[in-house]
Amino acid sequence: MSSASNSAEKPKYKRVVLKLSGEVLRCSETGDPIAWNTLRKICQQIKDIRELGVQVCIVIGGGNIFRGLSGSTDQGVDRTTGDYMGMLSTVINGLAFMECLEKMGVQTRVQTSIPMNQVAEPFILRRAIRHLEKGRVVIFVAGTGNPYFSTDTTAALRASEIEAEVIMKATKVDGIYDKDPMKFDDAVRYDTLSYIDALQQRLNILDSTAFSLCMDNEVPILVFSLNETDSIRRAIIGENVGTLVS
Repeated sequence: MSSASNSAEKPKYKRVVLKLSGEVLRCSETGDPIAWNTLRKICQQIKDIRELGVQVCIVIGGGNIFRGLSGSTDQGVDRTTGDYMGMLSTVINGLAFMECLEKMGVQTRVQTSIPMNQVAEPFILRRAIRHLEKGRVVIFVAGTGNPYFSTDTTAALRASEIEAEVIMKATKVDGIYDKDPMKFDDAVRYDTLSYIDALQQRLNILDSTAFSLCMDNEVPILVFSLNETDSIRRAIIGENVGTLVS
């Protein structure tokens, strides 16, 4: 993207948390946990919005490597052990993002909720905010550091702590519908939605703990498709992308 186009676009949000599912990194053709071409495309969009002056945090899941809940259900892994395995999976993904972004010239810091000093910084709120103010991308890994909490909850918690203006949840669908658009042709997409309406209609946006955190702390949630061209940048500059819950 040219600097001229960057200067002509004014971001709607100044500080955001980008929530990504680990599954978006999986290579559907080979089954490899990380598709590097996909990773580079996502990182290019992150670089583009960073050049608009947006302070960016990333929370990435670990489902492309190991998902604690499914491990305990399908493989008989103890839930606590499985959740810690899932947290370590997010560390691998976070390091992959850091490596890719740094090679693009984007200064990046990884902060972990589980101490591992040789791999990443510990999560320290003031340090994270200072990194953002210096123009660095901050990647939060290892969940909350506790079992039984999802990366959705991590995103909601970190967004509340750093006072992010929005959680941008990138998914496979282009917003929130009144019913499953994969099954029903007459499904209707919402442009905006209130927390209460989402609760009453039992819409699956984030898990219940994460959603409650967002509602209590008034953190908006933007649900949009990662598969659309430049969807992250378009959402940042305020185009009609996805569904905003507020």
